[in-house]
Amino acid sequence: MVEPLVRAALLEDLGRAGDLTTDAIVPADAIATMVLATRQPGVIAGLDVATLAFELIDPRTEITVVYPDGSSLSGGDVIATVRGPARALLTAERSALNFLCHLSGIATQTAAVVEAVRDHKAKIVCTRKTTPGLRALEKYAVRAGGGTNHRFGLDDAVLIKDNHIAIAGDIRTAVKRARTAAGHMVKIEVEVDTLDQLDMALAANVDAVLLDNMSVEQLTEAVAMVGGRAITEASGRVTAQTARAIAATGVDLISVGWITHSAPILDIGLDCR
Repeated sequence: MVEPLVRAALLEDLGRAGDLTTDAIVPADAIATMVLATRQPGVIAGLDVATLAFELIDPRTEITVVYPDGSSLSGGDVIATVRGPARALLTAERSALNFLCHLSGIATQTAAVVEAVRDHKAKIVCTRKTTPGLRALEKYAVRAGGGTNHRFGLDDAVLIKDNHIAIAGDIRTAVKRARTAAGHMVKIEVEVDTLDQLDMALAANVDAVLLDNMSVEQLTEAVAMVGGRAITEASGRVTAQTARAIAATGVDLISVGWITHSAPILDIGLDCR
């Protein structure tokens, strides 16, 4: 799954004529040693992807990892040393860094929210709000940051949302249809906006409930209503600042969309040494 993504990124950058600048300036036989280093504190994710970018340009490239994915680093720390044909290193540089900076940014933001709830049982989970084509990588980055994955796609769990309920007519009907169609291994979760809807979902014996955009007070009451009969997931307007109070309500999961769709990159550079 990963190699086609990296090949596509390299093709996008190299186009029809290759790296005009590097090929004109750097001798074909030149060898270089460079370091991947952080320029700000953060958590690393995507080293294997970055490594693949260099290796696909020239398999003679050698990468020595100092800090593996999941490591928390300060600004200026050397993540890895890259040695090989200089042309290959320069040509692959931007594609490698695009992946590494993006995925490390996701891991860094995930780690911040995970840290905010560390005194509670709640797990931080991502959503399907991902960059098209990069979902597997972005969900990997969430795990590198200490988070957990929600469903990967529409095909690995049933999540009955407000529009499904509106079209089905009510929660009971939607759950009954889902249970009839889904296999016995498939979990069923229902999104609810109110405590009345939660009561209906519990009556339908669902596996999990998504408590959408509820206040802390509502979440506390919802957890008490569920009483362990289903997995409780809080969602909506979650930040590193609000996550602690949400986790204190006793929910099992807190889903956060922005850690994948809006996380800023972690600034990482490739420099000659």
